Amino acid sequence: MKNTFAPLDKDEKDLIQALENDEFIEVANPEEEKAQAQAAAKNTLEKVKNINIRLSLKDVQQLKVRAAENGIPYQTLVASVLHQFANDRVEVRL
Repeated sequence: MKNTFAPLDKDEKDLIQALENDEFIEVANPEEEKAQAQAAAKNTLEKVKNINIRLSLKDVQQLKVRAAENGIPYQTLVASVLHQFANDRVEVRL
């Protein structure tokens, strides 16, 4: 039977060598390490889209006040509120 696998590249060979030389260490909490790696991957892969939106000057001023009270930039506050609404975490009263 013919080998159908591609030859190993340098990084793959280095990983195998490190494994054979017992160079890896066991982490204390693998689930926590996994969660951190997943969060980092998610943050890396998330795309951001800029939008333009028209708001009244009064609303922008109030947003800036609320953001300052929470110690965050007002654009971060606006993005957070929109994210929560988009994910059904807040409701809009009309």
